[in-house]
Amino acid sequence: MKRLNLLCSLFLMFVFAGLSAQETDQKPQEGHTNQNKFRQMYMEFATPNQYRTASGAPGPAYYQNEADYKMDVVLDDKNSVLTGEETITYHNNSPQDLEYLWIQLDQNIRKKDSPSLKKDGDGMAPATSAARFANQWLEEPFDGGFNIKEVSKDGSPLKYTINQTMMRVDMPAALEAGESYTFNIKWSYNINNHVTNRARSGYEFFPEDGNKAYQIAQFFPRMAVYNDVEGWQNMQFWGSGEFALPFGNYEVNITVPADHIMEATGKLQNRKEVYSKEMMDRYEKAQKSFDKPVIIVTQEEAEKAEKGFSNKTKTWKYKADNVRDFAFSTSRKYILDMMATDVMGKTVMAVSLYPKEGNPLWEKWSTRVVASTLQSYSNHTFQYPYHKAISVHAKNQGMEYPMICWNYGRPDEDGNYSDRTKFGMMSVIIHEVGHNFFPMIVNSDERQWGWMDEGINTFVQYMAEQEFGEKYPDAVAPMENYPSRRGQPHKIVPYMKGNQSYIAPIMANPEEVYQLGNNAYGKPATALNILRETVMGRELFDYAFHTYSHRWMFKHPTPEDFFRTMEDASSIDLDWFWRGWFYTTDNVDMGIKSVEKFYITDTPTEKGKEMLKRYGASDEDMNALYVVREEDPEFSEDLKQKSLMENSPSLQEYVMDNFTAEARQNLKAPKYFYQVVFEKPGGLVMPLIVEVTYADGTKEKMTYPVQIWRKNDDAVSKVIPSQKEITKIVVDPDMETADVNLDNNSWPKTDNKNEFEQFKESQD
Repeated sequence: MKRLNLLCSLFLMFVFAGLSAQETDQKPQEGHTNQNKFRQMYMEFATPNQYRTASGAPGPAYYQNEADYKMDVVLDDKNSVLTGEETITYHNNSPQDLEYLWIQLDQNIRKKDSPSLKKDGDGMAPATSAARFANQWLEEPFDGGFNIKEVSKDGSPLKYTINQTMMRVDMPAALEAGESYTFNIKWSYNINNHVTNRARSGYEFFPEDGNKAYQIAQFFPRMAVYNDVEGWQNMQFWGSGEFALPFGNYEVNITVPADHIMEATGKLQNRKEVYSKEMMDRYEKAQKSFDKPVIIVTQEEAEKAEKGFSNKTKTWKYKADNVRDFAFSTSRKYILDMMATDVMGKTVMAVSLYPKEGNPLWEKWSTRVVASTLQSYSNHTFQYPYHKAISVHAKNQGMEYPMICWNYGRPDEDGNYSDRTKFGMMSVIIHEVGHNFFPMIVNSDERQWGWMDEGINTFVQYMAEQEFGEKYPDAVAPMENYPSRRGQPHKIVPYMKGNQSYIAPIMANPEEVYQLGNNAYGKPATALNILRETVMGRELFDYAFHTYSHRWMFKHPTPEDFFRTMEDASSIDLDWFWRGWFYTTDNVDMGIKSVEKFYITDTPTEKGKEMLKRYGASDEDMNALYVVREEDPEFSEDLKQKSLMENSPSLQEYVMDNFTAEARQNLKAPKYFYQVVFEKPGGLVMPLIVEVTYADGTKEKMTYPVQIWRKNDDAVSKVIPSQKEITKIVVDPDMETADVNLDNNSWPKTDNKNEFEQFKESQD
């Protein structure tokens, strides 16, 4: 029993020795709440219920309301006015009776007296451009916004109240649970020039030929979402927070000049009426062409059309089932091409619509990028459910809608373009086409949680970009990899180590952040990339991400649904990760505080005997081994040269007595022991990735799980045994944790900034 107690004492001694960086002095201290980085997120997460379960899956009582639309829309090209009439059938699938309905009037953000024009502070800058000065101080605000002409049911007017970008419709009686309500709205509005005010939709004017190219969205009064989380999501549209919309079925008739070419959400119902015979023949060919795009409207035909302005009209008729929105683009300037694409065994048409100003870049790459994106995203989530995906060329644009999106990337007037223009175009197409998956299908609340569509989508965009580079190496050459702008950990470092006054947690409303691009796009994309590559591993992450995507396709997930599903499907506790990366502005800074080299002997040392005595043991009781540093008086070159086994008869005896001959053959024989104290000045806990370089030039990488920080958030000691002498130790050698400070990452200390720059150059 005495020997057992001594063994326990010695074991505890080594445990405390391993916490050498931790304060061990016992002093009276005030109590505190649990601030451990690994505590569970019960306080942050909503309580699971019958609508949304603790596993992250929809519950047995989950519901979502629906809105069906029948619309007739007329575009006045000469005056840039859109007029429309819609019949909305709203299905109340909730268990509550609804006293009123909320309608979104997003165009009202462009009213002359919109409060959004005054939401930001301003000042007199020392210098500014003439255009900016004129726009800010000389020009009258654009006279936009919805002109609501009628809200009625069966010909009888309904009472309504407009509050900025929201309209409340008061029904004569409450809409009971399980019932539907059909009513009508007539409206019009002046279409804005989206180039001058950088809006999400509008037109671009081409002074050379007098034409306009229209990208039309948020063009009709749209139902707001009612759900178990928000009730009515009727937060005002201020400009940054995007949209929350219910799914529904659409029948939309759009009347435009007869010489226009159009694409839109949904299936075109009267193609033979609006296509010429040549266009129909080319379309039939495109449906069978899986290797290259087929030109439906040629550049020559588009250039001829843009010289005339037809006074006649055509009506394009579309139907779309189970979509959350509708958008269209139309102009007589448009070139149109299509290519059939195999998406997990299903044929989907990849489509591009662009004026001659987009060529030769768009004709060469746009549709190929659309096709590759559909394949990549489907492989990482679910099979793309719609029959087409369209990329529309629009100056300064990057905006998404079901089946259709606007994308920038324009060559100069001579048709020349830089790599920056080319990859900028490719990336924005990948990103905006990718939005078909997030949030057009996995339908998160963009108004409240911008990162749930932008950040998740940017993460999948990064994977799709790299896969595009693999499919089309000629597009990337002479570079080794596709030059992704976001996703790689080192590219978020400048933001994460920036001024905390201008950084908000990811879990912030889009209207509340200074750097929306970094906050809602870059940081969450980087976090998920690190989660996949460094924390979870691809196999576990991909399975969980597939699970989330399938669980919530055509539904309305919340952040907690995503967080819980990722844990539920992987069996990895990630509360520490969500809290650190999504709920705080902490950053990563891990490094090496100290390194000590030790040798082992069974010859008693003064320090060793003193320690044993302190724990009530002696070397005779324990057959103890003793640790010797090179700085200790007991150190000698003879001790250094001998191996552990050769220098320890007592250990040899122990080995002979306790191990079989076969087991003895497999025993390690370390000659050196390095006690490394790793420090963590940064607030984020992360796995500790360490690379050691040996005297013979070989390297070994070892990873300590994130739980190494669970009992000491500042520093932790680890012993590295080795048969070979270690000459260098580096923390995070491949820059995969977004470490913001490299000065403390190496032992012996080196110029890590130069190493970091070399690493970035190799990646970029």
